[in-house]
Amino acid sequence: MKISTEYIENEIDCLEVKSAKYIGDFAIRIYFSDGLYKLVDFKPFLESSLHPSIRKYLDESKFKKFQIQNGNLNWNDYDLIFSIEDLYKCKIL
Repeated sequence: MKISTEYIENEIDCLEVKSAKYIGDFAIRIYFSDGLYKLVDFKPFLESSLHPSIRKYLDESKFKKFQIQNGNLNWNDYDLIFSIEDLYKCKIL
């Protein structure tokens, strides 16, 4: 049986973030619309960025103020946002 990559890509396109909980040390447990939970560690991404608009989220009080809007996890009205695919794969680049 051959698995079509097109189907898998379309499946990811339909995913949404349903809920998210800050765990600590810049990690968030994310619940997706397919019923799976993923623990995403944002710290390496934040620490490796040189851009001040991203590095400001190393302030834990700012980082914890994320929201779920339209099925996406974002900060400060889309100031910082990641693709659903990256969140689902737990690979923040």
